[in-house]
Amino acid sequence: MRRERVDWREGAKKRAALEAVKHVREGFVIGLGSGTTVAYAVQEIGEKVRREGLRVLGVPTSHQVLRLAVSCGIPITTLDEHPQLDLTIDGADQVDRKLNLIKGMGGALMREKIVASAAKKLVIVVDETKLVEKLGMNHPVPVEVLPFALSVVMAKVRKLGGKPVLREGKDKVGPVVTDNGNFILDVEFGVIDDPGDLDVRLKSVPGVLETGLFVEVADVVYVGGRSGVQRLLKR
Repeated sequence: MRRERVDWREGAKKRAALEAVKHVREGFVIGLGSGTTVAYAVQEIGEKVRREGLRVLGVPTSHQVLRLAVSCGIPITTLDEHPQLDLTIDGADQVDRKLNLIKGMGGALMREKIVASAAKKLVIVVDETKLVEKLGMNHPVPVEVLPFALSVVMAKVRKLGGKPVLREGKDKVGPVVTDNGNFILDVEFGVIDDPGDLDVRLKSVPGVLETGLFVEVADVVYVGGRSGVQRLLKR
């Protein structure tokens, strides 16, 4: 049963990712999000570069996707060279019906939010298990924190009603360290009625560098399911 569940989800992710790649055009500079779903999009873009001679540039959001993009033959650039992107393709951990997102379980939330903000269009790809009525249902909000401020931030986040847990590595001793050299708190808030307000309140805490709440930034979400792909548009 578990093998069947994994198999359909992987197929759903790939179908959603292939829909997202249809937004790519000749000459585009593309933000490349991190995670398993986006990996399918990166691989497909690489195939188009190889087969069709598609000319694009990619701005990766993590070392993981940088290595994948290079292995797929996608030329790499930076935000210094291209501060405005034509398109960003990324995944999400939760998506509500207003296209608000929780991201950051892969640890790249800060770079992902920067790259998303630089894009003319943000396209999100997920499987249907990530679609929820309200964010925060059985899911924490990742928060990137300056290590120096960890204890202070944890205390202040508790006063905001959160239950913060320092993310620790599964194959290493100690906390997970982001590509930026920071720590991540996974904070349980329960159901989030106003993600925009919570995002503002969290970022008002000194030492909080970014949150995994992506509010009113996604333009299109492709939701892969067992029988096809659903397209959700910003209202």
